Amino acid sequence: MDAPPQIRFYHSFVVVSCRRAADSFAGQPGSWRHCLYFLSNSRNEYVMMYSLTVFENLVNKMWVGVASEDKAELRSCLPKLLLSQHALLPFFIRNKLCKVIVDIGRQDWPMFYHDFFSNTLQLVQSPSLAPLGLVLLKMTSEELVCPREDLSVARKEELKKLLLDQIPTVLNLLTGILETVWDKLYNPVPIKTKPLTGQMVGHAERAKLGVMAMNCINELMCKNCVPVDFEEFLLRMFQQTFYLLQRLTNTHSHTNTHTIKNRLQDLDESYVEKFTDFLRLFVSVHLRRIESNAQFPLVEFLALLFKYTFNQPSQEGYLSCLEICSIFLDYLTTKIRSRLADSDSVVNRYKDALVLLLREVLNRIQFRLNQSQLEELDDETLDDDQQTEWQRYLRQSLEVVARVMELLPSQTFSVLFPVLQEDLDIYLGLQQFIVRSGPSRRLNITAEADCRKLHCALRDLSSLLQAVGRLAEFFTGDVFTTRFNDALAIVQRLVEVSCYGSQICLYDVEMAVPSVLKPDLIDVHAQSLAALQAYSHWLAQFCGEVQRQQDQTQFMDLITSSMAATTPLINAKVPEKLLLSACHLLVSMATTVRPVFLVSLPAVQNIFNLITENHNHRLPQEAQVLVCRALSNMLLLPWPSLPEAEQQWPNRSANHARLLSSLTHQYRLLPRPPSHHHNTVIQQTLCVLKDLVDSISGEATKSRQICYNSLQESVQVTLALFPHFIQQPDVTDEMLSFFLTLFQALRVQMGVAFTEQIIQTFLSMFTRDQLAVSILQEGSSGSKVVQKFLKILQVVVQEPGQTFKPLLPSILSLCLDQVYPIVAERSCPDVKAEMFELLFQILHQNWRFFFKSSVLSSVQRTGAEELMENQAQFIAAMQAFGQSFLQPDIHIFKQNLSYLEVLNTKHKLYHRKLFRNTMLFHFLNVLLQVLLHKSHDLLQDDITLALYNMAAVDFQAFYSSFLPEFLNGCQGLDPHQRTTLARNFRPERVSEHD
Repeated sequence: MDAPPQIRFYHSFVVVSCRRAADSFAGQPGSWRHCLYFLSNSRNEYVMMYSLTVFENLVNKMWVGVASEDKAELRSCLPKLLLSQHALLPFFIRNKLCKVIVDIGRQDWPMFYHDFFSNTLQLVQSPSLAPLGLVLLKMTSEELVCPREDLSVARKEELKKLLLDQIPTVLNLLTGILETVWDKLYNPVPIKTKPLTGQMVGHAERAKLGVMAMNCINELMCKNCVPVDFEEFLLRMFQQTFYLLQRLTNTHSHTNTHTIKNRLQDLDESYVEKFTDFLRLFVSVHLRRIESNAQFPLVEFLALLFKYTFNQPSQEGYLSCLEICSIFLDYLTTKIRSRLADSDSVVNRYKDALVLLLREVLNRIQFRLNQSQLEELDDETLDDDQQTEWQRYLRQSLEVVARVMELLPSQTFSVLFPVLQEDLDIYLGLQQFIVRSGPSRRLNITAEADCRKLHCALRDLSSLLQAVGRLAEFFTGDVFTTRFNDALAIVQRLVEVSCYGSQICLYDVEMAVPSVLKPDLIDVHAQSLAALQAYSHWLAQFCGEVQRQQDQTQFMDLITSSMAATTPLINAKVPEKLLLSACHLLVSMATTVRPVFLVSLPAVQNIFNLITENHNHRLPQEAQVLVCRALSNMLLLPWPSLPEAEQQWPNRSANHARLLSSLTHQYRLLPRPPSHHHNTVIQQTLCVLKDLVDSISGEATKSRQICYNSLQESVQVTLALFPHFIQQPDVTDEMLSFFLTLFQALRVQMGVAFTEQIIQTFLSMFTRDQLAVSILQEGSSGSKVVQKFLKILQVVVQEPGQTFKPLLPSILSLCLDQVYPIVAERSCPDVKAEMFELLFQILHQNWRFFFKSSVLSSVQRTGAEELMENQAQFIAAMQAFGQSFLQPDIHIFKQNLSYLEVLNTKHKLYHRKLFRNTMLFHFLNVLLQVLLHKSHDLLQDDITLALYNMAAVDFQAFYSSFLPEFLNGCQGLDPHQRTTLARNFRPERVSEHD
């Protein structure tokens, strides 16, 4: 027979006419008989899928109208078809057929389909059909416990009760299956030793079974809350895990550890991955239950876990195991903090295992021991966390080192420092290999083996310097005094290495294989500065101590030498990586350490001169911003441990004014109107100024006042330039970013009059046409400009008191009359989010601009007229919020719903007479429609809560007026259904105090 249209529909060459014909066919009475024939006799996946779709629609949408004998035939034929062909069907066809059978059971079990559940249980008990039975059982539990909303409440409750009655039987069956799986699991997947073809098939089947078993066990293990009587079962399981780890990591006298890696490599990769997941669940979820049990050899287990970790055949497997080690170390640290009295005994129990872990982790990051494996790690491509593969590997390793350091500080240093010293000796000895040839210098190391050795030593030194920096936090705070000598030795060594690098400038030396060695030398130098920067908090604590002791010689020597190492690198000719490391160290010295004498050091004075006098040779922008921040903070931030009278504010204020005057010299002299080639000066200057303001935003009033005094002329220049660049969004964006930072940090210092002048200037420039041009370029600089402007207005309207209240009408007008009409029916998610945030802040922070009375008096008034002003703007704002609930953007929906809830919590929005009488019905209607249409299902809980809070204003009116009217407006319901739905709503009884 010819293929009907429904067959061609599921082929890729579908056309509209075929689709309509297929839909027409599916709606014809008796079409399911044809589909049953196609399903039984066709092997075409498209035909089978279409046929099952016809059945699915029949059962879920037309079952009530199907004749009883046809239903009986379907209940008989479809299960028989499944049993006879399930092994031949593609899994997705098989699952679809199972779903149709379960849907029939959902409608007819037990009255008309009495053997539905018993048939499924029989399949589960059959060894050959158990997988099929489990698929059906899983679907049954999903579809019947949480059925679709097309069933009545009574039917849902009936199904739930029927399933609960079957729970004991189902659990007994599943327990039997799990016990079988358990036996299979702990007869581990065998190692492949030259298997025959038949054996290979057996191994593949056992490997598959092992993976399935591990999946099943892991599902059990991921449950944190387990009954007490389950703990004996856990103990037994973890004892078996111990034995399995022993087998996997067993070594004999005639073998070596390399055999373990081979053994793991020969196992099914998925099995090893699932077993690692199991170990992670054991340590993260259940270790606390097992640790104190004398029957579990925990210390020995850890030794096996570490052996398993360091013999992983892949880097990903190793990192996964390393994460397990970190979880254990976190657990141990938390336990010790809670048991300070016997912390030493706890640590000593694990001491040997932790030292072993530390040594192995340090070995695994060293190129001289693992060059071939480590060179394979990508050190160029950045992942989503802006890390390369190598950086992620090193970071995870150093986190383990840091966690061990917290538990065993002295042992960690005794392991780390000999390795560090060995590589340091090589680096510090390079000077003897530098030979001069005229004006140039050359590193006289050329042999391939020597270059390789040097490459490995430099890579390792870079990693170990990062390790030393990572440990800086363990020398500050309460342990500062007890670990002072160790920290002092480290910082002195880091200063020495940094000074050495800056003096001999190895990055500027000719060498063999420069493409390899030059990046290595630059990285070591940069990491020595970064490690020294990591100890800035220790130096800050040292600074406070020496000021109390009046002997600053040692501290001054450290700071002076650090600056001698840092400042020569602040030069545009220095490699960028090294330059930025020096800049960051300078910022930390100025911001965190804050020595009184820092600004007077000759090396630092050289930087002041470089920045203020050499305008034609700027540093790269990022470096320029960092250096300017450091110099500004030296003059603005208060010196710690000194009284106000000794802060030298007049002198520092004058110096800061001179610094900013120099930095903004070109900017302040720009012609009006400026030309396009001045854009670079504007953007670079504003970027620096914005950073300076941002860096002192959390500081005391004095620092902010000095900063604003120095900036004042530049702020006025920027405001005067703004109208000239309104058509150039890149420049406008930079200007508004600067003003936004000013408003956030210095609005008090700017004063009311000037702030109002700024806002009025902006409001006059952002006309309706200008806003439209900017907003409609979604994602462009223009759109970002409008977002920044709205953010500035958010800051203004949140200011307490009456200061900026006169601006509210203009800001509301901008929002509702200019921005909102442009974005209302368009996507524009970023601008919309900021606009609604602004509307919310206007309402929330300025409630009495609309409602003169307090919340308490309005609630107590009980029906009297509320004193309200600016009613038209309030209504417009509420309409804007309501309109947003009719649109598909789920983020805006969630944001605005939360805003309404906050307004109700803080200001009783839903109870206000205007809202209750003119808006409540519309909001209830919209939110209920959204729930019915399932367009925002992710927000179902949020919407339901908001609906409840709105209805709770007057439950009687909700049930007696709103619901009937709402149901009358629902299409597709007959009068009886409307009456039944209304009756099934149970009115809430709420006390007066709720």
